Amino acid sequence: MNGKTVWERFSPPMVTIVLIVWFSQLSAAQSSCESRCGQRSRDCSCQATCESLKECCADYRQFCLQISPHSGTLLGGAHFVILNTTFDPASKLVCRFNSEINTQGYVDSGNRGHCASPLLYESGWIPFEVSTDNGATFNRHGTWLAVHHSKVSAEFKITLHNATKWQYYGTPNTGGSLTMSWNASLLTAAAVNVELWGYRETGEAYSDSWKPELRFLYSLGKAVPNSGSFTFVPHCAKKPFSDWEIGALRVSPSMKDEGDRDVAALWTGVHALAWHLEEKFRKDSAAWAYDKCISWHETEQKLPDFLSEIADCPCTLAQSRADTGRFHVDYGCDIEKGSVCTYHPGSVHCVRAIQASPKYGAGQQCCYDHTGAQVLTADSIGGSTPDRGHDWGSPPYRKPPRVPGVSHWLYDVITFYYCCLWSDNCHYYFTHRPSSDCRTYRPPRVGVVFGDPHFITLDGSTYTFNGKGEYYLLNTTYKALTVQVRTEPVSLENGSLAKATRLSAVAMQESGSDVIEVRTTRLPDHLEVLRNQQVLSFSEQSWMDLKGVFLYSSVRGNVSVMFPSGAGVEVRGRGGLMTVSVLLPEEFLNHTSGLLGSMNNDPQDDFMFKNGSVLFRDSSPEDLFVFGADWAISNETSLFTYDTADLLNTYFYAEKHDPAFVPVYSVIENPDDPLYGEMSKLCGQDPFCKFDTMTMKNLATGNATKISFQSHVSLVKDLEPVLSCGWLAPPTKGKKEGTTYLVGSTVKFTCNKGYVLTGSAERTCLSTGMWSGDTPHCVSDNILGIVLGTENSNKRNPGESGLYTPEAYFQSQLNESNQTPSAMQLKIFSPKKDCGPP
Repeated sequence: MNGKTVWERFSPPMVTIVLIVWFSQLSAAQSSCESRCGQRSRDCSCQATCESLKECCADYRQFCLQISPHSGTLLGGAHFVILNTTFDPASKLVCRFNSEINTQGYVDSGNRGHCASPLLYESGWIPFEVSTDNGATFNRHGTWLAVHHSKVSAEFKITLHNATKWQYYGTPNTGGSLTMSWNASLLTAAAVNVELWGYRETGEAYSDSWKPELRFLYSLGKAVPNSGSFTFVPHCAKKPFSDWEIGALRVSPSMKDEGDRDVAALWTGVHALAWHLEEKFRKDSAAWAYDKCISWHETEQKLPDFLSEIADCPCTLAQSRADTGRFHVDYGCDIEKGSVCTYHPGSVHCVRAIQASPKYGAGQQCCYDHTGAQVLTADSIGGSTPDRGHDWGSPPYRKPPRVPGVSHWLYDVITFYYCCLWSDNCHYYFTHRPSSDCRTYRPPRVGVVFGDPHFITLDGSTYTFNGKGEYYLLNTTYKALTVQVRTEPVSLENGSLAKATRLSAVAMQESGSDVIEVRTTRLPDHLEVLRNQQVLSFSEQSWMDLKGVFLYSSVRGNVSVMFPSGAGVEVRGRGGLMTVSVLLPEEFLNHTSGLLGSMNNDPQDDFMFKNGSVLFRDSSPEDLFVFGADWAISNETSLFTYDTADLLNTYFYAEKHDPAFVPVYSVIENPDDPLYGEMSKLCGQDPFCKFDTMTMKNLATGNATKISFQSHVSLVKDLEPVLSCGWLAPPTKGKKEGTTYLVGSTVKFTCNKGYVLTGSAERTCLSTGMWSGDTPHCVSDNILGIVLGTENSNKRNPGESGLYTPEAYFQSQLNESNQTPSAMQLKIFSPKKDCGPP
């Protein structure tokens, strides 16, 4: 107007007023956490650390949400309440997960907000937002932990009574009623619907059209009392319902329509739906299963081979339990919980590879018997089996065969029922799921820091470094793995400070993963875990899938951290001290630096400074102190959380290595010291125990150090390399005795009646990795010369050439089979009288 700018149209006083109003509004916006969770302004903070630092914006809890419970099954339906804030009763709550899936919430009579989790097809921490205007705007933020269906706490899921009966229902001698139960108080409804949902994956395998589908099939009960229990007699389903062979049961409030998605509900675990299968299954379950097995066998032959990209199993039970960076207990066969190995008879413990294979998302399983030897499917139905779909899934999760739990059930478990449990055709299954032996397995290297603190490097050098500050325990050029430790002075019983330090925190990250920090607390041996500066609670789940890292903590003093590279970090709280063990696969050779040294099989260069210069191994404690101080981190590289004034003043605003703190470099063992006698009795020749007992003037501390050192020695022993000569096949028309294939093991061979053994009757695994003797054969005694000449030209020592593998053995069994049901399978069983439509 009149060619004037906006500002020219206002008088100077008016401009001043406008600016004051504008800056006031801007300041007010920056003082609010609305849509700003995780950020901070000049005036206040919306970061997770703000509460302990007492600098939160006034509306922090209104917009940065806490919920209870904070976790539930990835199938959805978990009901949670929003804590520490209230809502207008007229609000229309909508919760949005992953910025795309909406569920309807509500406000109760106490003005508290409630919502339900949706079906997610993935596990891990899922971001969600809350709208109070029916989805018009989403300005409140939180996170939800989606959990694998079998890892959900029993309190929050439906229990199947006599679960084996459910999954064998309809096979010979298995029928009658089935019962399920749940915690009725978790559903605020007087009546509930009991529904069956099926799972399948559609589209072309390993293509963009491959999709997961969880679908409502039908109700077993409508508007039944929410008594916490339901019993029914299953009926045979009609097509198309009977085509769904795996799934789960859901209990939801009856005021909701049947099959409504993402409403408050409870679920069973995913299982084989034997109890609902078609009438043909109940008439002759073995023949039905045989047909399914053959169909699966033919399909598997057309799918890509995933076996070549999965890692080999550890050779022994001890190795499998010690290699915690790459393998974790299989909950279906756990020696710590009684070894109830339903799918692996004869085994006492199984582990699974933590990471799925890179291209196909496949899994590895390894099982062991009471002697500690690996059990192979070529020798026993209870052997370990690889999986086309990793049981725990794998990122990006939401696409087959990477959907946690259900993909594995579809390709590896229900198929085991077809071929092994509902019929006697395991040779088909094991043709496609043969055990991996351990010929290419290489155990990880382990370094540790414990006690006062003492260090044992990845190449085995030992030293003590009592600096005060924050340091690189490990820094790598491979996979950008960084592990940092914080140390603090030790308080003595009289309240004074000792001239020694201990670990108080460890922080780590690999290739842009979530940052994980573990630190001590005021509670004895209680460890606190933080993810990206926010404290995690393990009260509901012991296993967590995070961004680029897995966490496991079954007790408050033990934390396991597992990275995609196979590196593992074990943190233990014991006797008021923290122990940190780092396990690295051989891929990290020649790529490490820091306080745990250079992992290159040469302990002479372990004490390498940042500039590449090296300190001799027999250097003085004072020189080693200089070496340790050189590995101090900086604020720019720090992964630690500074959420108290003490941490800020002591570590963030101060030098990362405190030059004013001078420790005790050695202790004098004085027989006149009142503690000397008890110390000698406790520690024996353990130098670490002696040092810590005398420095801290505390036997309990010395004992904790002793136990930590002994644990490390045991771990190193368990991880010693073991050589395998590979699996040996029994001769055709003969048998073998012995199923252990490690150095020193002996396998014996005999022939069936009417056949003569040629070759070696006994073979021993030699230290060269080769089997002694010659390949045995069983030939008819009247054509010995002809057969011997032919077979010797075609068969070789499998341990030497690797040509005769378990896969080849199973294939030979198939070739010999006429692919018809056995006499047992052809027996027709009378149909159950309770078959009928659902």
